[in-house]
Amino acid sequence: MAERSFAAEVQTLRLGDGDEFRGEGILAITKALLQSGVAYVGGYQGAPISHLMDVLADARPILEELGVHFESSASEATAAAMLAASVHYPMRGAVTFKSTVGTNVASDALANLASSGVEGGTLIIVGEDYGEGSSIMQERSHAFAMKSQIWLLDPRPNLSKIVECVEKGFELSEASNTPVMIEVRIRTCHLHGSFATKANRRPAYDMKMAANEPRRDSRRIVLPPASYQHEKEKIEKRWPAAVKFVQEHSLNEMFGGDVGEIGVIVQGGLYNTAMRALETLGLADAFGKARVPVYVLNVTYPLIDDEVVRFAAGKKAVLIVEEGQPEFIEQAIGTILRRADMQTRIHGKDMLPMAGEYTGSVMRDGFTKFVCAYCPELVPDAGKPAAGDNRLKTALARIDGQVHGRPPSFCTGCPERPLFTAMKLVERDLGQHHVSSDIGCHLFAILPPFNIGSATMGYGLGGAAASAWNGQGALKPDRRVVSVMGDGGFWHNGLTSSIGNAVFNRSDNVFIVVDNGYSAATGGQDIPSSQHSNDIRSTGNAIEKAVRGIGVGWARTVNPTYDLKRMMATLREALTTREAGPKVIVAQSECMLNRQRREKPLREQAIRAGKRMVRERFGVDADTCTGDRSCIRLSGCPSLTIAPHPDPLRKDPVTKVIDSCVGCGLCGEVAHAAVLCPSFYRASIVSNPTYWDRFKAQATAAIIGWLQRRRPVPA
Repeated sequence: MAERSFAAEVQTLRLGDGDEFRGEGILAITKALLQSGVAYVGGYQGAPISHLMDVLADARPILEELGVHFESSASEATAAAMLAASVHYPMRGAVTFKSTVGTNVASDALANLASSGVEGGTLIIVGEDYGEGSSIMQERSHAFAMKSQIWLLDPRPNLSKIVECVEKGFELSEASNTPVMIEVRIRTCHLHGSFATKANRRPAYDMKMAANEPRRDSRRIVLPPASYQHEKEKIEKRWPAAVKFVQEHSLNEMFGGDVGEIGVIVQGGLYNTAMRALETLGLADAFGKARVPVYVLNVTYPLIDDEVVRFAAGKKAVLIVEEGQPEFIEQAIGTILRRADMQTRIHGKDMLPMAGEYTGSVMRDGFTKFVCAYCPELVPDAGKPAAGDNRLKTALARIDGQVHGRPPSFCTGCPERPLFTAMKLVERDLGQHHVSSDIGCHLFAILPPFNIGSATMGYGLGGAAASAWNGQGALKPDRRVVSVMGDGGFWHNGLTSSIGNAVFNRSDNVFIVVDNGYSAATGGQDIPSSQHSNDIRSTGNAIEKAVRGIGVGWARTVNPTYDLKRMMATLREALTTREAGPKVIVAQSECMLNRQRREKPLREQAIRAGKRMVRERFGVDADTCTGDRSCIRLSGCPSLTIAPHPDPLRKDPVTKVIDSCVGCGLCGEVAHAAVLCPSFYRASIVSNPTYWDRFKAQATAAIIGWLQRRRPVPA
């Protein structure tokens, strides 16, 4: 099950000519695809476009009515390869995935697609996950677009403009026989607004027609000598066609201002933030009307020489707002102006940071430097502290050293936590082992309290990252290396690149596959090993069966992972067995977050209906707790905290279980397995109790009270 359902929202996709759409950017993109007559859509989930995949899945009835094929792809490479359908056939296709990691995975398919060229319009919608909110390495899509010559659109965060870029993107692709990439940032994906809709269009040419009328043109296949001709075709035909289309349809925008000496050139996706920064300086209003002329690059590649020259004409200087490094756009514009023999000064990374996210405050500071250098009269208060700055500094000074860091961690009740608890406990007996990490929730184990894991090389590559330790003979290490990957990474790439590679090279290492039932890190989408049935996908494919199928002899499935004794015993066996070859442990328990999403609404509904419901949770007996807090250090559960001891004569704080506890039982298991203390207890919280429940509770309280009163009081 996905992180959230869009079953209600997708009904807006049925809006017709002249209706008004109101919603967020992801839904607007989907509506634009349907208005454009798309024939097929694929993709792989990942921030910030996971919801686009979820919307498409929930909109399946609408897609089927229109004759649109949709499937959730096994990887980004799989998705990109779908676009091969548009190489020979006039079908419009679109795929989506997270960038830049997804683009890297799909690079072979995209490079070949860009070389072949397309007859039907193709769009690659990438979630530009750059900046402080990103969980990946800081890179941009721009370099890839330049490398393969894929036209790159970066729409201004405005629903009408986003929809226009999708529609025109298909047309641009067809006019230039080139795939088009649209990068959408977090603020674009989740922007709310409205636009006038058009009627949805059935694809003019669909998959069935293509299958029944097969075509083949060897000139479009990437094989010498055709591949050499493709390179020439890109420069002599496709590029000029793209430039002409962008100019004729005014995809880029120029907004005038009364200050003619200077100007700003900004990537489309950064437009709203740039306007807010100018507004704080008094150089724009809340509706985007700026005093400084602004050239908005909704198409960041290719740049349009004539437009750049026209905008820069008569200006002393222009400031280029380009997020991330290196400064591709700034260098290109500098070349364009020099070739035109224009003396307009170019500023960019000399006044704005070379790297890092361009937030409002970052842009404000850069704009201030730029305007002060050429038109200081426009910002007379530039040298004075902005209103609120002193209060902010005072507040920061007061909390300095008082607020502890909150590193990201596993959710309460996460089934992955007992795995790493078991690893820490086994480590106590067998010593430390090198642990190779992977992409996914389990990567949180590299942080406190577990501090387990080293480098991570890519989704499903945890095992491959440990392949350098596959030493044989005299090079064989004394201790086996452990690698961890999730079930999502396993099906994405790990089965072949990690486990298959280990079988082929006779690795003696230990591989742990965390099977929580979903691609949990990307929003809880189903994968081949998901346990519950799915109407349109094949689930229930066991991971242990898959690894045995490619040659793994030693494989164990531990279910549930909360069985700490069994988990420890399996780990110890894997690390010490004399059996040769890779050892694979499948640690299986459902993602607690998804489980709670499914069960909590049902439980609340039953309680409102008056049904008896029981919820398990754990607690700590303060009289027994010693305040050692090993339970916290060995589990890190967010529901465990510390509290003052209720006995005024004892000063040390004790462990406390807060109400967020979901009753997974790990804390009690840890206390027992690590021989810590007997202070944990399990309690059953009964909603809508029966008369028998009430009688048992009263009787239990009476007996315990009587026993407590019999305890001798110290003299």
